Amino acid sequence: MFDSVNWYYILCLVVISCGTIPKGYDEGGFSASVTLPSFKNDFNLNAANWVDNPNGLANRSANITSFGVLGASFGTILALFVADRFGRLRSWQGFVLLWASGIFMQIFSSGIYGLELFARIWAGLGAGGLTVVSPLYLAEVAPAKSRGMVVTFNMVALLSFLSLGFFINYGVNKTLPATREQYRIVQSISLIPVGIAFLLSFLMADTPRWLASKDRTEEALAVLARLRNNTKNPQELADEYEEVQDQIRRREQVLAGTTTWGIIKEVLGTSRYRQRFALGAFVQVMSQWTGGNGITYYIPQIFVYAGVGGSNASLITSGAYGLVKLFFTLVFTWGLVDYFGRRKCFIAGMLLQLVGHIYMAIYMGVFYQGDNKSASDAAIASVFIYAVGWSIGLCNVQALYGSEIYPTRIRAFCYSCNMALHWFCQFAIVRVTPNMFVGLGLSGAFIFWACVTFAGLVVMLVLAPETKGVPMERMDELFDCPWYLRWKSKVDLSQDYAMATQKQPTSDEKEAAMATGVEHM
Repeated sequence: MFDSVNWYYILCLVVISCGTIPKGYDEGGFSASVTLPSFKNDFNLNAANWVDNPNGLANRSANITSFGVLGASFGTILALFVADRFGRLRSWQGFVLLWASGIFMQIFSSGIYGLELFARIWAGLGAGGLTVVSPLYLAEVAPAKSRGMVVTFNMVALLSFLSLGFFINYGVNKTLPATREQYRIVQSISLIPVGIAFLLSFLMADTPRWLASKDRTEEALAVLARLRNNTKNPQELADEYEEVQDQIRRREQVLAGTTTWGIIKEVLGTSRYRQRFALGAFVQVMSQWTGGNGITYYIPQIFVYAGVGGSNASLITSGAYGLVKLFFTLVFTWGLVDYFGRRKCFIAGMLLQLVGHIYMAIYMGVFYQGDNKSASDAAIASVFIYAVGWSIGLCNVQALYGSEIYPTRIRAFCYSCNMALHWFCQFAIVRVTPNMFVGLGLSGAFIFWACVTFAGLVVMLVLAPETKGVPMERMDELFDCPWYLRWKSKVDLSQDYAMATQKQPTSDEKEAAMATGVEHM
């Protein structure tokens, strides 16, 4: 039975998927470790020491938590420069080393606030770079028919370790004294699986696509045969390799003679490009400013505010929160998104987010620190409702839109800008959330998120077309109508696509023509 299993392919999927563990564990393991008594004692985060300066405590806590996200923001940009030059695999290995060295500095900063902040940024550079290189590697080794599912292994690893981090914090908080070893154990755990994956990565080769782009034909064919477990059918391998080469040639043709500055001018100067870029950017902003990772990073504290008694109970509930996010993210990715479509998913998701925010605003304003158990239970439930909404909506739609709505000519630039914006917005929301709790009050923070969610839902209902089932070559047709009609924009898929392409040029052909001055869209 096991003879037909392609162990090399499985090795590649498992090893590279471990590249998102640093990001997931940072959201779960590290963010929860900041609440441990040992960490609070070491880094002066005890509220009793800041009675006259609550904003000072909020700033200190927010800096420690958010600076890892700030580093990751720049790490995603760095990945854009190294992934093509050094290859997907070597870049992955380099970012692992960068992240691991930052984690070692972080673990042994021993209460030195400045060193802790530097270590957080340094480790974040590696974690952010891995979130770019890992899905890129997986997408390039997966067969076309299973590419979507394969790339989601990243999210499975991320959310699994996000949840695991809360349970690890629960274990050390319950069994270990409040010494430095308590939080050091928590923060170092992720080095084990990622370190094992790093060593195993030296048994692997780079992707056939990258090797082919560097004219390393024989290596690319050998790796492709190994990935497909196919050495007996050279014609089948040759056909797939030719498809890879065709895609590379088409991309080179579309991008021939272009510069980054030239693409920037095209995006800003062409109406349909500009509108799509604005839509992609808006979705990224909404994915964070409707609560996003601001809630995830501070979820143990939020559960305490909602009435969960004690730090241990809060950590257990936070772990359950992570598992709910994992389950519904998988439901979305492997079922809902291609069945119901993007619009229905983000509409349902944002409505659930809105419901959660509204109830939490009411609870914090009326019942907070009271003894109404029913209201407290409903508040806890509303946090889980929010988690379900975010998981089936903006958690994934922002990435899908960024990879779908842009034509080849501008896709890399626009998607890179989208991801950089995503990370900077995530840094901003993680950084300001503690200050929002102090400055706006707990109820005010949730009112703010509810208002942003409602406004974002209205805008996206009007501007965001349904892209389900639309070939990327025909995505232009969704944006041919005025912006205020995008909500009902559709592409006629009843005709045979091959016949349609005979009657009109594809998007890539239009872009190539535009590059040579034949036409200007």
